[in-house]
Amino acid sequence: MIIDAHAHVDEVKAFGWYDPPEKLIRFMDRYGIDRAVILTYADEPGPEGALQRLLGYMRRYPKRFIPFLRMDPRYDVAQRILQDAVEQHGVKGLKLHPISNVCTPFSPLTVELIRLAGRLGVPTLFHSGDVALSLPWQIGRAAQLCPDAVIIMGHMGGFLHAEEAIRVAERHPNIILETSAMPYPHLIKEAVRRLGAERVVFGSDQPAAHPQVELKKIDVAGLTEQEKQLVLGENIARLLRL
Repeated sequence: MIIDAHAHVDEVKAFGWYDPPEKLIRFMDRYGIDRAVILTYADEPGPEGALQRLLGYMRRYPKRFIPFLRMDPRYDVAQRILQDAVEQHGVKGLKLHPISNVCTPFSPLTVELIRLAGRLGVPTLFHSGDVALSLPWQIGRAAQLCPDAVIIMGHMGGFLHAEEAIRVAERHPNIILETSAMPYPHLIKEAVRRLGAERVVFGSDQPAAHPQVELKKIDVAGLTEQEKQLVLGENIARLLRL
């Protein structure tokens, strides 16, 4: 089974966001992806109503989609919304994009939300990359402050900071690296060698990135068949208790 740990579905035409669920399903079917963690582009709380759309997509494709709620930690109601989303609606994870909400990964409000996710038994997926507020060392500091929470570092540091992402993950055992939109297959192999295959998960960032390309990176990284199975689905399935 292949499970994509990072994919996007959202429909807010006023902001130019229009990636309906059927678009993602077509990609998944074409490239043999059985299930996908889905994320909106909008944050909750916010005027776009991200949570309701996310739940609607999950209800339309309950056997294919795994919902993570993208949130802005600066709101007072953020913790209550996350708890209700997990306990009442079956949301399986928290997504944080610190660039969009201009909130450092280790700010007090962000840390409170990550710790809550940990208590609720769901992971936090961070956008990471090459821009301030999303650098691996900053996410590492959040991991240090939240040792009982699982943190997935999306894009494993991006184009310029993937090696740093591996070093940070070595120091913080609660960090898992996710492979999407990071262009170097040999660094996926290096992450598996240094962290263990159990701490690397496949993601595509589709439809922004192409799932065929992202799957090919895993195929050419030089992993054993057992390591591939773990990275392509078994790890995220175990983490999310699927």
